[in-house]
Amino acid sequence: MAADTTTGLSAAAAALQGVPNEPGAAKPDPILKGTNIKRTFGGLTAVDVERVEIQRGVITALIGPNGAGKTTLFNLLTGFDQPDSGEWSFNDRSLAKTPAFKVARAGMVRTFQLTKVLAKLTVIENMRLGATGQIGEKFWAGPFKALWKAQEDDITVRADDLLVRFKLDAKREDFAGSLSGGQRKLLEMARALMVDPELIMLDEPMAGVNPALKQSLLGHVKSLRDEGRTVLFVEHDMDMVRDISDWVIVMAQGEIVAEGTPEAVMANPAVIDAYLGAHHDTDLSELNEDQLEVAAEAELDAEAEEAGS
Repeated sequence: MAADTTTGLSAAAAALQGVPNEPGAAKPDPILKGTNIKRTFGGLTAVDVERVEIQRGVITALIGPNGAGKTTLFNLLTGFDQPDSGEWSFNDRSLAKTPAFKVARAGMVRTFQLTKVLAKLTVIENMRLGATGQIGEKFWAGPFKALWKAQEDDITVRADDLLVRFKLDAKREDFAGSLSGGQRKLLEMARALMVDPELIMLDEPMAGVNPALKQSLLGHVKSLRDEGRTVLFVEHDMDMVRDISDWVIVMAQGEIVAEGTPEAVMANPAVIDAYLGAHHDTDLSELNEDQLEVAAEAELDAEAEEAGS
């Protein structure tokens, strides 16, 4: 992917200055759009987003209290879960009912709050698995090394370059399960780049990361934007949100309650009340999260009972 010039990058962020600071605001060049996305668990609505757009070429933060629906929205947009209703598109291509692996192939990849590295494979093997379109994965081609050896060599070179960039080259032959939590976050981000994505969605990239690696991760997130990629991330660290975000979207109780620049959002009374105020420790945190878990368990129990009857 060709990197954007500094001027082009500034233009992408500057274009947001004219966008109104209100929920569901239309963006001048959205890479991802969604309307009327709804997901319920039993009688509880986990996500009810009337409209959301993500501007191309900038870093957008998705914030909100625990149980606000942020990760559920991530799952819906990337094909890891299916909504009850709604439409969403990536580069104007509908992703409704598109499985997760096809979403990734289209250029939209994600990481997870709990890392998904393959612990019993080495770091370099994890990286190779991230590449798409590998001839050697075809049933008919697997036994014939001559057909896929050159491609695998190219993939390995690209993987090694990324390991150097993320300072994991010294761990190349180590099992991924031996890495620290922060190193696993770096590996997952590096592996995501093997797809050469346009949009990278990071689910709490700083969770469980020690301070020594946090600054490194921050630098890598900024470098993704500098390359012309789009970043959407979920985060609770407000200092990080202020530091690297061009735009912030706030969720509470499954809905988008505010949008805007970091400065505008932090001063928004609705955000102070719903996210930073007293409700953060009551209505929108423990209570809502517990309700979601109970509803999800009840739905699974009902399905199991129905299947057994």
